Amino acid sequence: MVLKAGVVGIGMIGSDHLRRLSNTISGVDVVAVCDIVDGKAKAALKKFNLEARDYKDYHDLIKDKEVEVVVITASNESHADIAVAALNANKYVFCEKPLAISAADCERVVEAERKTGKRMLQVGFMRRYDTGYMQLKQIIDSNEIGQPLMVHGRHYNAGTVPGYKTPQAIYETLIHEIDVLHWLLNDNYKSVKVYFARQTSKADGSVLKDPQVVVLETVKGINIVVEVFVNCQYGYDIHCDVTGELGMAELPTVASVAVRKGAKYSTDILTDWKERFIDAYDTEFQDFFDRLNAKQPPAGPSAWDGYLAAVTADACVRSQQSGNTEFITLPAKPELA
Repeated sequence: MVLKAGVVGIGMIGSDHLRRLSNTISGVDVVAVCDIVDGKAKAALKKFNLEARDYKDYHDLIKDKEVEVVVITASNESHADIAVAALNANKYVFCEKPLAISAADCERVVEAERKTGKRMLQVGFMRRYDTGYMQLKQIIDSNEIGQPLMVHGRHYNAGTVPGYKTPQAIYETLIHEIDVLHWLLNDNYKSVKVYFARQTSKADGSVLKDPQVVVLETVKGINIVVEVFVNCQYGYDIHCDVTGELGMAELPTVASVAVRKGAKYSTDILTDWKERFIDAYDTEFQDFFDRLNAKQPPAGPSAWDGYLAAVTADACVRSQQSGNTEFITLPAKPELA
């Protein structure tokens, strides 16, 4: 069986996912694309030698009777509106992270899915499908290092797009750690405080404060410190270690050939986030479409997971603005979430 998909938003990640869905993932055919910029979708179709209907308005793509799954890779601000429209049309949804840039918008998506009566949406938190993070999860769940006590993380980007603002370091960058650490630790967050380190000269402090240090505490009392640096000059660097009562588990560094030359020993550091998690992106999409083709609901990050991440991100942004510790409260989990 092959499901028919429509892709909304053909930017950097949208173009990469279009390539992935067309050339790598089995069980899916892309039959429609949509982008608000004239010619962008058509250019991508030509680049990947694909034939698909090209829509300017995502409502028209959703109304396309052949489209069964809507893949959302449009601007973050539009995620919630597109997801709600697709769910209201009873179409399955794969939505890139974040599900929305506010908890209020995520609530609208959760409610739209609840009305369908079944799981229909998955959020693109691909780190849950990364081999290293899955190994970390296995070690934590097996109690090999005992009860987790502390976590240290690092999310360094090799640069940002023009106009990138301070809150985006939370809901576009830290959002990955917010989700994956909640999943790794099987715990919710209780409070957060954001600190601004000495600022890099690469950032305009009036628009973007960089780097930031985010300190989270979970309901079980686990302390988490994550460094967020979006103008890192040496590369794209993702780090995570979990200290437990019996030992520490550390996320493995990406394998790279080591070179011994000129009295130096060196390995490469990646600069492209797409390259760092390319296998995880492939795995998450294949799992998503395999399950749908088997008449099973999605099993990856849910709309409720997207909501939890947004509630936490909102608290982080409040702390950025107030300079205080902000507390995180969650409502009861809906039956279908």
